[in-house]
Amino acid sequence: MGCGNAAVDKFQLDPYFCILTMDSCLYKIQLRLAGDKRKHNEGRVEVFYNGEWGTVCDDDFTIHAAQVVCRELGYLEAVSWSPSSKYGKGEGPIWFDNLHCTGKEKTLALCPSNGIGVSDCKHSEDVGVVCSDKRIPGFKFINTLPNHIENLDIQVEDVRIRAILSSYRKRIPVTEGYVEVKDGGKWKQICNAEWTQLNSRVICGMFGFPGERKMFARRRKPSYWDYSVNCTGNEAHLSSCKLGQATTLKPNETCAGGLPVVVSCVPGKAFAPTPMTGFRKAFRHEQPLVRLRGGAIVGEGRVEVLKNGEWGTICDDNWSLLSATVVCRELGFGTAKEALSGGRLGQGMGPVHMNEVECSGFEKSITECFFNKEALGCSHEEDAAVRCNVPAMGFQESLRLSGGRNPYEGRVEVLMERNGSLVWGTVCSEGWGTMEAMVVCRQLGLGFASNAFQETWYWPGEVSADNVVMSGVRCSGTEMSLSHCLHHGTHLSCPKGGGRNAAGVSCSETAPDLVLNPQVVEQTTYMEDRPMFMLQCAYEENCLSSNSGEVPANSYRRLLRFSSQIHNNGQSDFRPKASRHSWVWHDCHRHYHSMEVFTLYDMFSLNGTKVAEGHKASFCLEDSECDEGIEKRYECANFGEQGITVGCWDTYRHDIDCQWVDITDLKPGDYIFQIIINPNYEVPESDYSNNIMKCRCRYDGHRVWMYSCHNGKTSQLSLTPAVLLMWMT
Repeated sequence: MGCGNAAVDKFQLDPYFCILTMDSCLYKIQLRLAGDKRKHNEGRVEVFYNGEWGTVCDDDFTIHAAQVVCRELGYLEAVSWSPSSKYGKGEGPIWFDNLHCTGKEKTLALCPSNGIGVSDCKHSEDVGVVCSDKRIPGFKFINTLPNHIENLDIQVEDVRIRAILSSYRKRIPVTEGYVEVKDGGKWKQICNAEWTQLNSRVICGMFGFPGERKMFARRRKPSYWDYSVNCTGNEAHLSSCKLGQATTLKPNETCAGGLPVVVSCVPGKAFAPTPMTGFRKAFRHEQPLVRLRGGAIVGEGRVEVLKNGEWGTICDDNWSLLSATVVCRELGFGTAKEALSGGRLGQGMGPVHMNEVECSGFEKSITECFFNKEALGCSHEEDAAVRCNVPAMGFQESLRLSGGRNPYEGRVEVLMERNGSLVWGTVCSEGWGTMEAMVVCRQLGLGFASNAFQETWYWPGEVSADNVVMSGVRCSGTEMSLSHCLHHGTHLSCPKGGGRNAAGVSCSETAPDLVLNPQVVEQTTYMEDRPMFMLQCAYEENCLSSNSGEVPANSYRRLLRFSSQIHNNGQSDFRPKASRHSWVWHDCHRHYHSMEVFTLYDMFSLNGTKVAEGHKASFCLEDSECDEGIEKRYECANFGEQGITVGCWDTYRHDIDCQWVDITDLKPGDYIFQIIINPNYEVPESDYSNNIMKCRCRYDGHRVWMYSCHNGKTSQLSLTPAVLLMWMT
């Protein structure tokens, strides 16, 4: 059915009038995105008509119809659409069925369909859309339903916190100021007559702040927005709040309350300035119960929780933006931008601690939310993750990549103060490595480092920026900005100079993540006494104690043997840094080493003194086994390619050479056994904290016991009685 000529003329004046009946019945609609969202700009398409919200059937729905929906809501374009009630089943009428849009209609009501309310669908066929993050420039909200304002979501072009005093606008981050919305291309302030602290909570969360406090406005003569705002406080974004009553202006153009809305936000510890040190220079989670792992930038990652001294993951069943926001606020960030499912930010190890999490949005910790203690059917393929709103720190404005073939690579150039003015220059490449490159890629929002370069002659950067302005850079890998890493300051030292020898990086949106299975080590450990004459190849590869060369050939070495099973739980394959032509051939063992040191095996006393050691070269990085549905890609036979595919693992059996620690000279006692994978950070990974595995070890001179094996740099943490009670109830 189409629109009559009279209706077309009417629509040119008001795009929300349309005719979908055989004759000339005019009606108005309004749209919203609802349901089980994992981003604020996605959801079930719902239509408000005749005083009632209803849904849209997925029959004949296309990306063109999704385009109309998203643009009508003020988004630049549609990204995708989903059939079969992906965002949950709606309620009420199914207003549209068999929509046939071209994508150019100004409202969904103009698309041909069966007619409004004419449908043979069920709510199991409700359609959903994902819109782009970007808003339409100059978009103006038009309220076509003035008598049903309480049913409408807020749709504006943009939102900002504008510092009250011009001198405060240079502060980073901006934590307090006027709340302004951009509507119809103009910034407008909101009248504070009906403003509540719950509204401030949502605004602060959007801008990356976990808390808010009261603040009073200064008198000024602003341009007010037409409406007030009505938030419940647990929304992740202003667009999920309801439209409040229309603003009533006095004759002098001030609102009934007389003042514009002002918010004051409380930043998390990582972003809070201190009088002595400025911003914290390295980002570290101090929350003992929850952490994020596997994310490329601050504020994103796989959610892991600590229970009974063991870190585990959350199953993504019912995982929502509301639950993700509780995690984000708990860790000192704002609300969640996205609740991710399906192990999108890598798969964890160990138990799945929580399933079917349901939060109200006001909990202090995700562990306070209701959840199903049974995780039957959940695997690490369903690990939940989050992307949080973080404060705009402006770090990317003082760093750039220059001369690369694409935006993800190039010579590193930084903006530094020299002789009273800001100049662009290069970074000295001496000591430049993976950790420094990781910080650069994170600061620019380009993901993970894939390579760190100490020569960049093949990337001609800006000639005016050839001079070295930063040297001696040493990063821990957790910093938010390269300027937060240790460096020489004003007294530079770079014998090689800049230009062709300047530091460079290449970045990637994904990275591998190697994790050792601690249970395999614990279950396969045993001792063997082996004669020295059978260990000649191991001796040549330095797999025995340093004093082993001083003993006769008929003597025995006592070896602590074990198997190691190394999983790639990341998002890209683990490949050796060295290319195949540079692998080293070892004639005794008849194999190539693609990495001279792939793992370190060490035994420590309880006070941390190293008492025995070993190491393992990667003489065969290959896929021993893979998860169901994943094919092996790497095999060492016939000089094949080496690596570990995502979802696969490489097993070094206990009965092969060098898979041991030489404990011949070890005295009976209690020890700590430690394994480190990729110890020199030769290959970039998304998470190095899980490359370490530690076990308690007891040796009585005749037998050995390995127990309490666990991943991570720290030992199992103790929990307070209150926390224990919280987990038990």
